[in-house]
Amino acid sequence: MSNRQTMKAVGFYRYVPLTDPESLVDLEIEKPVPAGRDLLVEVKAISVNKADEDVRSWGNEGNDAPKILGWDAAGIVIGTGPDCTLFKPGDEVYYAGSLDRPGCNSEFHLVDERIAALKPASLDFAQAAALPLTSITAWEGLYERLGISRSEQDNRNKSILIIGAAGGVGSIATQLAKLAGLTVIGTASRAESAQWAKDHGADHIISHKEAFVPQLKELGLETVDYIFCLYDTAGHFEQMAEAIAPQGKICSIVPLNQPVNLDLIFFKSVSFHWELMFTKPQFKTEDMIGQHRLLQAVADLVDAGKVKPTLTQRLEPINAANLRLAHEKAAAGNMIGKLVLEHFQV
Repeated sequence: MSNRQTMKAVGFYRYVPLTDPESLVDLEIEKPVPAGRDLLVEVKAISVNKADEDVRSWGNEGNDAPKILGWDAAGIVIGTGPDCTLFKPGDEVYYAGSLDRPGCNSEFHLVDERIAALKPASLDFAQAAALPLTSITAWEGLYERLGISRSEQDNRNKSILIIGAAGGVGSIATQLAKLAGLTVIGTASRAESAQWAKDHGADHIISHKEAFVPQLKELGLETVDYIFCLYDTAGHFEQMAEAIAPQGKICSIVPLNQPVNLDLIFFKSVSFHWELMFTKPQFKTEDMIGQHRLLQAVADLVDAGKVKPTLTQRLEPINAANLRLAHEKAAAGNMIGKLVLEHFQV
């Protein structure tokens, strides 16, 4: 454990394009102190999501202090707040964090213990860091928002369409949906992404660049019971409305960037749900400890060989230059699996 009172971090002071060296900069900032139910974690690896670049685009106006991004980490607990009961120093944990606190792109990081879990014992820190945000999003989207049972028997003859099945969330959602006994139809637009989705449990692949229903009919399906939209909600809304079964359910993780006609799903009595894994920690909901429990359940599934890790690319060290590169890759929207950075530059 370091006795230094400062730590290395990567952040930004103002929004500028990623091509500008000031878009993300190397920093030396004060090391945080745990309070309440905080864990102080020595960060070993971080993953980058499209959310990082989205939040960076919100800017940092009116703040003299730099903004630290990052919502996927794995590391070692080196300190705890006085109210902690779930962890102790030395525990190896993984988590996604909260939007209302500094992100994990720092040597040491504070996280509420109710949204962290022991990392999968069978994975290294980099593999574990690829999982939290996507696992929470997939789990909450499938089991809480869509209300899908985890029992294979309950889901016999039921189907789900996952739009963007080869991305970070899609890679986990496909596996969880298959474990629940659903027939999984994933969308992909490239041969390599289609193969990745199949390798992670998709029964069928269709293109999200073509009309859904004709492709589903070729598979012997008139409609699907559930749709999990992980890409371009507005652009796919009419296709989803046509493909969803009467009384079916749609969940999306992507905000609408333009108006859509909700009346398209009225006559089918279809319900539409949003999933944002930051909601529980940001609003301190009574059930936020559910993220601790679901991450522990995912870790158990990984260690049992029932869920595959989704890491596809590693970068090191953790510094501004590599994080700019990672942001560019994540923002491009065509990532297969997850990209992870490890080891802060000494």
